[in-house]
Amino acid sequence: MYETKNGVKRRSWRAKLAGLLLLAAVFLAGMWFGQGKFSLHRAHPVSSNLPAKLNYSQVDQLYKSLVDNYDGRLTESQLEDGLKHGLATATHDPYTVYFTPKEAKAFSDQLNNSFSGIGAQLGQDKDGNLEVIAPIDGLPAAKAGLKAQDLIASINGESTTGMSVDDAVSKIRGPKGTTVKLQIVRNRAQALNFTITRQDITLPSVKTKMLDGNIGYIQITTFANDTVDLFKKAADDMAAKHVKGIVLDLRDDPGGLLDAAIKVSSYWVPEGKTLLQEKHGSEVTNTYFGQGGNELGNIPTVVLVNGGSASASEITAGALHDNKEAYVIGEKSYGKGVVQQLINFGDGSQLKVTVASWYRPNGQNINHKGITPDKIVKISDTDATAGNDTQLKAAQAYLANKQ
Repeated sequence: MYETKNGVKRRSWRAKLAGLLLLAAVFLAGMWFGQGKFSLHRAHPVSSNLPAKLNYSQVDQLYKSLVDNYDGRLTESQLEDGLKHGLATATHDPYTVYFTPKEAKAFSDQLNNSFSGIGAQLGQDKDGNLEVIAPIDGLPAAKAGLKAQDLIASINGESTTGMSVDDAVSKIRGPKGTTVKLQIVRNRAQALNFTITRQDITLPSVKTKMLDGNIGYIQITTFANDTVDLFKKAADDMAAKHVKGIVLDLRDDPGGLLDAAIKVSSYWVPEGKTLLQEKHGSEVTNTYFGQGGNELGNIPTVVLVNGGSASASEITAGALHDNKEAYVIGEKSYGKGVVQQLINFGDGSQLKVTVASWYRPNGQNINHKGITPDKIVKISDTDATAGNDTQLKAAQAYLANKQ
């Protein structure tokens, strides 16, 4: 397996390729968080022809070959995590993922809109410059003096020219207590420098406002731990104001907790009406019904969805639509029709595993298909740049005709 050239040992290309592939699996597999987030779910027995234990003799052979031949640094924990990642990714299911303790915390933070940063919404202006859309009141960016429409010229000395919003966000976020340096251009003339200390930030998953014509607007950004309580407050407020209609905005909501989706849907769907069914293969394993209350059921409602609406947001949209409690406007949703169970291990690691497929009340599974709105309305690039929300306007027009 070796050849010698100029006194330096060199491994054959096969050994090098094997080592690189395993190392790539170790580092890359943990990044597969996927588009859809999980739904807490009871496990069901799975019958299969798999043995109770795997034969690790070939794994041991591979391990010995790697130790003897790999030209690089590896640790025992790194290799063990690689094996665990590999077992999960062997399913070829993008939603079945093993999380190390660090990855598990990151996943939980992602689900609950929790991160460490400065608390500012970023975007791009019409010229492609990185722009502060809105600093959030009470958080470091606002306290430091950042203002809406400030242009970010550099982050820690790195120019933002050609930098995407996602890249900028990842560079601005960081551990609590550390600082980030921003060079700002204000009013396209005044250059300012800010050094801002990051802090832990948790954004609420539910936002509300009132629209013209006494129409209530409720946006759910993700179905998280705080969603049910926040939604109850929003629903109570809408009922107290005797709103004439409701817009439930689930656009770019990647999903979250199944229980939260069930409870939110029950504000419209009466007790005993089907919200969704879960199937393992062809067997129905769970049926979820409206839980009662349906305080908003007599109020005309529009649900907004787009290609970023997935999982729990699709469950909610499908439940309201199929029970004739809402009209759906926007663009076809993402199409995640499977359910995951989150299994916790003693060391803080987790396995997120697909345990079932879910079906709308009308019997459809939307996996890779999505939900097609009753009325398709797109937002053009020109409208997006101008801040013209054509989908929201279509929802308001629909509800105005219902009054």
